[in-house]
Amino acid sequence: MSEQATDTTTAPPGGGNPLDRFFRITERGSTLAREVRGGFATFFTMAYILVLNPIILGSATDKFGQQLDTGQLVTATALVAAVMTVIMGVVGNLPLALAAGLGLNAVVAFQIAPQMSWADAMGLVVLEGLLICVLVVTGLREAVMHAIPQPMKQAISVGIGLFIALIGFVDAGFATRIPDAANTTVPLQLGAGGTLTGWPILVFCFGVLLTIALMARKVKGAILISIVVSTVLAVVINEIATIKPIAWGLTVPTVPDDVVAAPDFGLLGEFSLFGAFEQVGLITLVLLVFTLILSDFFDTMGTVVGISHEAGLLDENGKVPHLGRVLLVDGAAAVAGGAASSSSATSYIESAAGVGEGARTGFSNLVTGGLFALALFLTPLATVVPAQAAAPALVVVGFLLMTQVRHIEWDKYDIAIPAFLTIVVMPFTYSITNGIGAGFIAFVLIKTVLGKAREVHWLLWGAAALFAVYFAIDPIEQLLGVK
Repeated sequence: MSEQATDTTTAPPGGGNPLDRFFRITERGSTLAREVRGGFATFFTMAYILVLNPIILGSATDKFGQQLDTGQLVTATALVAAVMTVIMGVVGNLPLALAAGLGLNAVVAFQIAPQMSWADAMGLVVLEGLLICVLVVTGLREAVMHAIPQPMKQAISVGIGLFIALIGFVDAGFATRIPDAANTTVPLQLGAGGTLTGWPILVFCFGVLLTIALMARKVKGAILISIVVSTVLAVVINEIATIKPIAWGLTVPTVPDDVVAAPDFGLLGEFSLFGAFEQVGLITLVLLVFTLILSDFFDTMGTVVGISHEAGLLDENGKVPHLGRVLLVDGAAAVAGGAASSSSATSYIESAAGVGEGARTGFSNLVTGGLFALALFLTPLATVVPAQAAAPALVVVGFLLMTQVRHIEWDKYDIAIPAFLTIVVMPFTYSITNGIGAGFIAFVLIKTVLGKAREVHWLLWGAAALFAVYFAIDPIEQLLGVK
């Protein structure tokens, strides 16, 4: 855990005001100022979803050639993020924000919607969320999380650290895909052509250096200060230099012409819960729902464990406080996302930016959720922060999560190899779920060949079997004649 995370300079114990007692701010070694800073930091590192989710969903067409309205998607995305983030803060009391899940929205847009109407596709998302809630209520989802050995949970946190650092580098354009990767063995490169060029990259590099300098000096609000200063720098550079908008990516740092924009709630409630049953076969339907559930289930598990570990909130047994409530809210967020046609909402690993800023309770969620609510009306302002200004926070938080690697016993192969696969597969395949799956399968296999199968919890056997199906989904579909 970072030095900042362990800084316990707080108000005198036993804070007297009801807000402090309800969120246990003082008890968890935090302060109101830290929670507010953390809420701002989390919002700014995930505000990109207000731009990206409408682009992903709005660029796809359903079976009947219909597209979703971009303005309505912005409203739906902000609304679900605001409501569910606040609910998570109040009910779960974790600094864990929620919004439309990346990866999940791509599955909905490019795999599910082309086989049915948008209403039917969003109905499947609602159905997936309801099934997740059933798994929570029955205790199965929480039991799976408790069955995971502590070293594997630490490996998940480390893998997430590398993953979000890579997200930061890619989002900022510091690392990019090589356009014609078929002619080279190198899939990624530095900058756009092997070198760092352009003003936007300068903003990112400045932000990284500023953040690490402030953190090394133990400056309070280091991450948030860096985001704000880097954004101001980006706006100034964009005004005085000749820069093509595409160089900034999704968000161009310009002073908006209009500050206020009226929200359009036209997509709310536009879903058909069982409409998909009339559009595709039962086997296809089961596989589609299975893909959504598995991705949502384990992405959330990794995120919750990683955030809670970095915040120092795990108990002596490595368990997350109020885990049942947290998972139930996360399942409800999937339902809300489908009902609002913004795709399944889930817990965001970018919440680690808020934790790195000192957030330890759900009060920071009230700040993050409030900012998303403001974004309903202030979308032009909310999208001023470019990726190059927000991404340095992800890189630095990646370092903070990476420090947990020291707790893994690398001389014990039955733990070290699954931990290694968990850590590397996440960033190398750009998926938290894939990393957890690889680690689970390796853990079960190695324990079995060493004659220690009895040490493996039966739920891990079941999870490993599900992941085996997940990884082999394409040949299974071909075998069943789905493809």
